[in-house]
Amino acid sequence: MAAVRETKLPGVGVKLEFTTDEGRNVGVLVHRDGRREILIYDDDDPDACSANLELTLADTRTLSELLGGSTVTEAVAAVQQQIEGLAIEWIEIPSGSATVGTTIGDGRLRTRTGSSIVAVIRRGDTTPAPGPEFEFAGGDVAVAVGTVEGLAMLRDVMRR
Repeated sequence: MAAVRETKLPGVGVKLEFTTDEGRNVGVLVHRDGRREILIYDDDDPDACSANLELTLADTRTLSELLGGSTVTEAVAAVQQQIEGLAIEWIEIPSGSATVGTTIGDGRLRTRTGSSIVAVIRRGDTTPAPGPEFEFAGGDVAVAVGTVEGLAMLRDVMRR
């Protein structure tokens, strides 16, 4: 397995890079809001990208499955299996959602769905453990924990 080089990018996320067996430099930019960018560097100029592909969180999961997953994915799955019934989901709130402008408390989200919002990511900034007074904005990504069924209900409520 190739050595992975990690560079923290304050306010952006983390850039992970490696060199393929064929000598190509490839990187993945992991944004704080969960988006990923695949970076393929130019052979003549290692500081320039010859290709860049931006992926949503859902795209990233799909591509990961197609590529056979990773040890990180396998480890997370193992932990989730050890904590029976627990799931974690990142739910993006569309700007047209009725949730925009309401607070966690107003929506009675935990009471209605059984799922807890443990963090909210807004334009790259994270609010850990938001209180009931936290007001949602379009484009926010809510990180929630609950049962699969509860998270499905929460996702439906937040995306309406």
